[in-house]
Amino acid sequence: MIEDIKKDADMRMGKSIEAFRHELGQIRTGRAHTSLLASVTVDYYGAQTPLTQVANVNVEDARTLTVNPWEKNLIGAIEKAILNSGLGLNPASTGTVIRVPLPPLTEERRRDLIKVVRNEGEGAKVAIRNIRRDANADIKELVKEKEISEDDGRRGEDAIQKITDGHVAEVDKLLEVKEQELMEF
Repeated sequence: MIEDIKKDADMRMGKSIEAFRHELGQIRTGRAHTSLLASVTVDYYGAQTPLTQVANVNVEDARTLTVNPWEKNLIGAIEKAILNSGLGLNPASTGTVIRVPLPPLTEERRRDLIKVVRNEGEGAKVAIRNIRRDANADIKELVKEKEISEDDGRRGEDAIQKITDGHVAEVDKLLEVKEQELMEF
């Protein structure tokens, strides 16, 4: 029973870290990467559709993304969607291809992005701690129902804490890497 609780907690904490990685991927560093446009949605025949479902997004060079729409009549809608996305990007179409140059980040913008990254990291840690709380509550319920001994309950809580510490350390590592990326010039 305790093993099931530990596996469930470990799996859920892993999913929290994957969600955190996804959020970090959308935060812009100085380099171009395709996940930067992952949150952009395009008005595709009246439905808001993710950009990746109506076009190919590629990295042309370190500071330029290219968007190749599958239908030529979408070029205007894609440009409009990128402009309105709040990412601070100015797309330029060259016939059938949309180029999205990434302007260099200012020092102030880098500091703002670091604050955003730290906030996301804190959110991931809170999610992990909530999972720990739920797992510990499940273990305490088993002790209360006399399905396991108090010693087994304490050992289970210690194991859950070790799993939690490992996942929190992973979040800290991801934060450190992202902050270094943001401060590169």
